[in-house]
Amino acid sequence: MFRILFFEPRIAGNTGNAIRLAAATGSELHLVDPLFDFEDTKLKRAGLDYHDLAVVTVHETLDAALDQLLPARLFAFTTQATTRHTDIDYVPGDVLMFGPEPTGLPAEVLVDPRVTDQLRLPMLASRRSMNLANCASIAVYEAWRQHDFAGAV
Repeated sequence: MFRILFFEPRIAGNTGNAIRLAAATGSELHLVDPLFDFEDTKLKRAGLDYHDLAVVTVHETLDAALDQLLPARLFAFTTQATTRHTDIDYVPGDVLMFGPEPTGLPAEVLVDPRVTDQLRLPMLASRRSMNLANCASIAVYEAWRQHDFAGAV
């Protein structure tokens, strides 16, 4: 299916919600260190009993993550992008990368030559950002929708 990549996530509850998202959609969740305490009660509460149903991999560095995930298309989500997430024809195996709360992906990651394209989620003017787990959900569900929710009941 699709692969979600959180670069240095800061809020355990968001990652817990992404674990539920991965379990519900058959996506993989990849996390790049440094992380919060992975035994955090907020992570466990948000993920509930989905931890055993999700594929979650922690990588020491972004390079280590990309060594495992590529070759594949790598989409970096940022508020500065001009291409909307709905303008892409997703294929299974695509990597959807999101940056840490509250800063987003750093400039050096956004310009990395391995990034296929930068994408944005539409928002009203003068809004700074949206919740990380919500952004990942919107993107994953759009990619999955384009494949008629393959495997869903």
